[in-house]
Amino acid sequence: MYRRFLNNSDYLGIITQEALQQLTRGNDERFIQAEQSAEMSIVEYLSENYEVEKELAKGKYIADYDRRITYPVGVHIYFDGQIHEVIRSISGYRKPATVVYWEESTDINIDASQVPAYSQFNTYYPGDKVNYNGVVYLCLSENGYKFDDIRIPMVGGWIEAETSLWQPIDYPLWAVVEFEGAFYTLMTLDGFDNNIDPLTSDCWGAIADYDSAYNDYELSDHEYVVYGGRVFYPETDVNADVPELGNNLSLHDPRNYNLKKHMVRLAVYELTKLIAPNNVSAVRMRDYEDSMKWLNDAAKLRLNPQIPRKVDETKKPITDWQLATFQNDYDPYRNPWMV
Repeated sequence: MYRRFLNNSDYLGIITQEALQQLTRGNDERFIQAEQSAEMSIVEYLSENYEVEKELAKGKYIADYDRRITYPVGVHIYFDGQIHEVIRSISGYRKPATVVYWEESTDINIDASQVPAYSQFNTYYPGDKVNYNGVVYLCLSENGYKFDDIRIPMVGGWIEAETSLWQPIDYPLWAVVEFEGAFYTLMTLDGFDNNIDPLTSDCWGAIADYDSAYNDYELSDHEYVVYGGRVFYPETDVNADVPELGNNLSLHDPRNYNLKKHMVRLAVYELTKLIAPNNVSAVRMRDYEDSMKWLNDAAKLRLNPQIPRKVDETKKPITDWQLATFQNDYDPYRNPWMV
C-alpha cells in the first residue's frame, strides 16, 4: 500500500478547493496515482546524493490520531486535519485483560539489540520476541493493531475483582456477585435484605460491560466493569488522554519544505494530464518545468535542497563526480585531474 507524503490540504497553496475537486472528480485514488509519479521523479533525481528516502519517510509515517495508541514526546500525528508534534506524552486507553500477553524472556543468550523493537502498529503472535525499553519480551497471546487489541508489554491498568455466586447471606458494601448470568455490586446497606436477590433489590447495581468509547472511568476500587465474563476495576488511569493544542500538542510540520513544494507542483501537473493531457495550462506547465529544473540542479549539486547528503564509510558526502566537478575527495592531490 502506497503511503502518501502529501495530504490534500497541501495542494491548496497553489490551487483552489473547487479546482482540485474538478481534477480528482472525488476519486482520492487520483491523488495516489499523481503523487506516485511525482515521487518517482524526485527519487530518481535525488537518491544518488541525498537521503531523500529518509526525508520522504518523515511525511509518509505521520499517522492519524488513534485513541488506542500511546504517543511519546516528539512524534508527529494528524489531528483535526493538521500535523501536530506531541510535546507531552499522550496515553491511549487501556483495556482489561483476561489472558497474559507478554512475559520477559528467560533466554540469557539473546542479544536485545538484535531483537525487533516493539511497535503498537504491529501484530504479534505467540512466540514472537520484541525489544521494549531494552528488555526482551516473549509473546504468549496474539495481540496488536490488526486485532484491535494493542497490548504494550507489562503495561496493564486493571485488577480483577473477587466475585461469587449470589446467596441469601450478608455481604459487605461493594461486594460483587453473579446472579443469573450478570454481575452486581452492593451499592448501599440502607434497607438491605439478604433474602432479596440482586435483580429485585434496589441495593444492588448491575455492572456494565467495559466500553472503550467511554473515557471517564474513575480511579476507584469500586469502578467495576465486565470484560470477557470477568469483573475488573482500575488501578491506574485507564482513560485515553485528550489531545489539546498547547497542552500536549503543538502545530509543527516536520516535512522538508522543498520536497513538499515541488511534489505538489509535479502532482498537480500529473492530475491535470489525467483529465486533459493535451490541454495543460501555461501555469501548470511552468510550475512543472521549474520543479524539474530544480531537481536537475539539485542532482548536479548546483543548489542546496536542504536535504541531508549521503555519506560514505569515512562520513564524507558522496559525490557523483560525473555530474559535479570531478572531485571525489577533499584532498586536492587525490582528485582525478591531479593524477
